[in-house]
Amino acid sequence: MAEKVRLGGMALLNGVLVHGPNAWACAIRGEDGELKVAGEIKRLRSSQVRSPLLRGPARIAEVFALLPAIRGRLPEARLPFQRPVVIGSMLATALTVKLVKSSRSLTPFARELISGLLSALPAALALRGSDLAAYHGAEHISIGSYEHGAPREREHERCGSHMLGPLIATSAVGGALATKAPPQLRGPARAAAQLGALAAATEIFSWMVRNPENPVAQALARPGHELQHRLATAEPTPDQLEVAEAALARCLELERAADGANKN
Repeated sequence: MAEKVRLGGMALLNGVLVHGPNAWACAIRGEDGELKVAGEIKRLRSSQVRSPLLRGPARIAEVFALLPAIRGRLPEARLPFQRPVVIGSMLATALTVKLVKSSRSLTPFARELISGLLSALPAALALRGSDLAAYHGAEHISIGSYEHGAPREREHERCGSHMLGPLIATSAVGGALATKAPPQLRGPARAAAQLGALAAATEIFSWMVRNPENPVAQALARPGHELQHRLATAEPTPDQLEVAEAALARCLELERAADGANKN
């Protein structure tokens, strides 16, 4: 049996992105109902990064590097945060976070923890009143069914929402520690703390995926599971599932081509 490719994905407002170690593919449903698919080999590959400190940031950078390529190949693709209401909520959240961090009545850890929770609000708002949650469910069903070799539900054990708990916790600890730095070093200390928090959260998440029965892993995954179950995913229509399956098929085709080229 051929080894399964480790895949990731992202839901769009009108489609699905699926990506593997070497390639990406995106499928969308146009306003006229036409299914459009595009994909190519990645220019930036986080799978080649081995340092635990850099693995997490590299994965984030890899996904953001794909967005211009997606828009270049599929101009009709609508990214998750394109809606004006979401952009407005991001600005409002940024202002609120700034006020929270300037509060003198809260401990440094409490300020960072509340700020982390508030920062998740724009993502939650992006899911409301749109097809994004349904396409997110379609992404999970298609990737999960491929990985397990059997039909799966709309929730996936490796969804990025499961990083919510570890990331908020590590960011709160890192931010609180950064406040203890001398005033002239506080900016660099915050940047280093956030980099460390992302790296630590990524490694914790990887451990959670490898140890799903561990009580600590289950507790850390709980916030993300609730977000995924109650808000982040919805049952897709057959048309939306067709979009996800098209992205999956194209990505696997490109991965096989890249694997063949690497062996040669």
